Amino acid sequence: MNTPRKRAPTIRDVAQAAGVSTATVSKFVNGSQRFSIEVEARISQAVIQLGWSLNPMARGMNTGLTGNVGIVLQDIRNPHFTSMVKGAARAAAKVQMNLIVADAAESREPELAVVKALSRRVDGLIVSARLPQPVIQALLDGSTPVVFYGGPSPDDSHHSVCCDNYQAGRILGRHLSDRGYRRISYIGFPTAAWSEERWQGLQEAFQGQDAHFTQFEAAAPVSDEGERLASVVMLSGEMPDAIVAFNDLLALGLLAEARALGVRVPEQVAIAGFDNIAYGRFCNPMLTSVDMMSEAVGEQAMRRLVQAIQGVGSTDVDVLTSRLVVRESTNLRR
Repeated sequence: MNTPRKRAPTIRDVAQAAGVSTATVSKFVNGSQRFSIEVEARISQAVIQLGWSLNPMARGMNTGLTGNVGIVLQDIRNPHFTSMVKGAARAAAKVQMNLIVADAAESREPELAVVKALSRRVDGLIVSARLPQPVIQALLDGSTPVVFYGGPSPDDSHHSVCCDNYQAGRILGRHLSDRGYRRISYIGFPTAAWSEERWQGLQEAFQGQDAHFTQFEAAAPVSDEGERLASVVMLSGEMPDAIVAFNDLLALGLLAEARALGVRVPEQVAIAGFDNIAYGRFCNPMLTSVDMMSEAVGEQAMRRLVQAIQGVGSTDVDVLTSRLVVRESTNLRR
């Protein structure tokens, strides 16, 4: 015999169990209206007991929303960005929204097409504040709610979530200064405005010290570019005693090529980066890095985006606190 299929609970079942109207249940689960603590508790209990979830198609018919949100990553291969997705996905799941991920692949050409295509499928977008100006302008001209990450919003009417990049550079610089490093090379990524902020903070930490600084530019913030630049930075002229890279991928490329060049880290040169990606704990020597709170940035950006979609968001900047993670690659006192 075939067992009769159990009927899925409906919003009417939830309303009846909670002793409220279906309109009240809909407004509560969509976050469009708050009710008394007692009413919200009854609805929540009914939802859990019945195992009910809001049908995204039905929600779209009632609200005009898709139930989807999007995040555009600069490079999905970079663990810094995948950690952001983890945080954003967790926050989206809490409000029963689906997260769609798009990869800009660190390219300046197809990003506008990627963003335009995604914006038609979602109720809101999380994007990098270092997208090219034409892409940012297209977002600002559109009606899709947007939250930026990585740096301050390029427009005062939109929210952003980031760490203080100047301060991040400063705390890493203090660490190097305290350990006696004085010849500092920095591999920056000029496409990102906050690369310069990290560079300025790094130099500020050595104020009053007899320190020498040299800056190099990376064409892309990837490990291959770190390998390519290693010989230029380490072997042209006097070798620096510490190298700071714009991000951990560049730093890991430097570490790998340093071994090939016969340069010992940290005995001959210290190497450090930013982002605190997981790979930094598994290389040899383990990489010193500034944790730029990737997962927390993604989670907070999603919270702000949900608020913007609901029409209750602010236009402030959430500045999270970065932290220094000291490991073997700089842990040698001179």
